[in-house]
Amino acid sequence: MTSIDHIRPHPNLLGNEPRPQRGTDPLPRLLAQLVERAGEPVTVERATSRPWASALFQGRRHVISLRLSGAGAAERRTRFAQGLGEAEWSLPRQFVADITIDATRSAPDEEWIDLSALTIEDW
Repeated sequence: MTSIDHIRPHPNLLGNEPRPQRGTDPLPRLLAQLVERAGEPVTVERATSRPWASALFQGRRHVISLRLSGAGAAERRTRFAQGLGEAEWSLPRQFVADITIDATRSAPDEEWIDLSALTIEDW
């Protein structure tokens, strides 16, 4: 197209079709799976999600803080952390590219887990 083509449109020129809406934020579904992995009683203390993109991919960066409570909290935290990076997650049209535990804190009968995850849209 040249600069005048927007004034005099060509009848054989195809317009852009509207792009279908890709996925929505996968954070709620990821949280449900993290809570299930942690076991009850667990509280989501903080959960944020923001867009993320690279030259080839787009997705979302998530920051999550979980509080495990109860008599077996320390053992549950250990089980939660084992194999977390290799775990399979069920997210429609998304996949977990990276998930890491950033920090842990302990108190009597309570454990806190701070983690971050990167989800990528699966084209």
